[in-house]
Amino acid sequence: LLLADMDEAMRSFAEKVFASEVKDEETREEISPFDVEEICPISREEMRAHMILQETSSTAEKRKKRLLRLKTIALALPVAQKSETKLSTIDEVISTSPLYQTVPDFQRVQITGDYASGVTVEDFEVVCKGLYRALCIREKYMQQSLQRFPRTPSQYLRTIEGEVWRPSDTGPVFTPPVKDGQDPFETGNLAEDLGYHVQMKDGVVYVYGDEAAAGRNEPKDLPYPSLQHFVDDMNFLLALIAQGPVKTYTHRRLKFLSSKFQVHEMLNEMDELKELKNNPHRDFYNCRKVDTHIHAAACMNQKHLLRFIKKSYCVDADRVVHDAKGKQLTLKQLFQQLNLHPYDLTVDSLDVHAGRQTFQRFDKFNAKYNPVGASELRDLYLKTENAINGEYFATIIKEVGSDLEDAKYQYAEPRLSIYGRSADEWPKLASWFNRHRVYSPNMKWMIQVPRIYDVFRSKNFLPHFGKMLENIFVPVFEATVNPQAHKELSVFLRHITGFDSVDDESKHSGHMFCTKSPKPEQWTSQKNPSYTYYVYYMYANILVLNNLRRQRGMNTFLFRPHCGEAGAVTHLLAAFMTADNISHGLNLKKSPVLQYLYFLAQIPIAMSPLSNNSLFLEYAKNPLPDFHQKGLMVSLSTDDPMQFHYTK
Repeated sequence: LLLADMDEAMRSFAEKVFASEVKDEETREEISPFDVEEICPISREEMRAHMILQETSSTAEKRKKRLLRLKTIALALPVAQKSETKLSTIDEVISTSPLYQTVPDFQRVQITGDYASGVTVEDFEVVCKGLYRALCIREKYMQQSLQRFPRTPSQYLRTIEGEVWRPSDTGPVFTPPVKDGQDPFETGNLAEDLGYHVQMKDGVVYVYGDEAAAGRNEPKDLPYPSLQHFVDDMNFLLALIAQGPVKTYTHRRLKFLSSKFQVHEMLNEMDELKELKNNPHRDFYNCRKVDTHIHAAACMNQKHLLRFIKKSYCVDADRVVHDAKGKQLTLKQLFQQLNLHPYDLTVDSLDVHAGRQTFQRFDKFNAKYNPVGASELRDLYLKTENAINGEYFATIIKEVGSDLEDAKYQYAEPRLSIYGRSADEWPKLASWFNRHRVYSPNMKWMIQVPRIYDVFRSKNFLPHFGKMLENIFVPVFEATVNPQAHKELSVFLRHITGFDSVDDESKHSGHMFCTKSPKPEQWTSQKNPSYTYYVYYMYANILVLNNLRRQRGMNTFLFRPHCGEAGAVTHLLAAFMTADNISHGLNLKKSPVLQYLYFLAQIPIAMSPLSNNSLFLEYAKNPLPDFHQKGLMVSLSTDDPMQFHYTK
């Protein structure tokens, strides 16, 4: 009963915090409940009132015990044990250091004496228990879905629990690189049909032995997600990141990490440069670089696109390339209809570059995908489905792949779209991939799912949100169960590494995801579900899919959404629970607790300062250098070279 009361209190507090965060920009409070003031980590008045309340509510005996404990902590300086060796103090520290610290002879700073956490002993205990449980929550969801959780925090969690850490084999399964002479589109090694029946229920695909088992509701023995547990864990994290002592502690820890980096840089910058120069054949151009956040429709720069348009006109001017309501047009006729001539086009007149006019205007940014503002040219050159079966788009991507191969150390993971509007999107995309043999050893692929259910529903393309989920995931389950009947899709899935969720995060949604939320089959309104709603059901289906594919010896998928570019901080909380890694993460600067949790869990963040500069955040204010100094796992990515980059 007591536990139920605590859960109810946690849920009420989480709802209150969520409600304050998802208000419109005009009515929202100036300081977010997840943030701390820059001048003072926690207001002195709050701390003073908190201390007075503790003192008045405790007995004299408790006060005496607390005072004694505080004095013990504050005054007991650590005494170095006498060494039996005759090494100097510094040499002894170095000689007993772990293997990962045996780096060149850099100067080191050692902090001795008491470490003040900035909170009282009781609050310190609450903070540590909260951070411990938060990491356990992420570890649980990563292991269930066969995604990654780093070894170091896992070892510390087992130490806290008094258990022995053992390496886990529940990580992702990747497709090995194609060997020399091997056909990347080979279909002779596909697995046999299992004869299973797949069916979606409450937004999650269930796998049954056959249709009769589905009628008896007897699914196969696979892990299935629990909505109740997910919501309980989400409410706990929501309450945790809004607690004053936790914000204070994490704010101070992040400041400490940043200062630590700056001191190291000041003392050892020249030594590091010397080490760098003494390392032969390894400079910036000769180390492997992977662009983990790039969209296929904009993976070329604008000069490359312009050059290809002119080349295609020179070669295929009389080729039928467009079908407008039964009227076929050649490439020459299409340009005449648009009152254009390719040879008059310049990079500027192509007008695909996102400048300052797109700042805070995602609608204007999306329009930049149309060369010269003409949707016909976008359909012809940047789409997989058109009158020429996406041949031009495939050719451009293969040219980008060829450039990566020539550079030798550059790799990319372009994103292709699955919208969920119809069930035949997967077979069509797989057919395009196999027909044009869009393969490069320097490329893997990702699937992005735009969050545009509201658009499809308003045009009556979909009856409910569950149908969209069904169109996205059921074809992949069917290809996993019976690869022989879906050969092209099975080959395509071998080259896919993960799923992404994309759209404008600044779109306002007041819906709080909870156990009372409508099931996907019941979501029939024209309103778009919230970010967390999308993320949970994508994660839930990836969880089941990964476990099924692992049983079959197939590659698994990671969930890697766009997150934290704009919108509510709660997006980052949902990603903390479900995502292997994220793209953007700008809003982490608004929540010290989440920022510290992302640091502890070493969640990879692919950041794109040039993209943010044109959409949501000026280049000089980008938090990437700050995140790097604090030890968050950040990397640089291009996002959309066609819109943001002038060069390769």
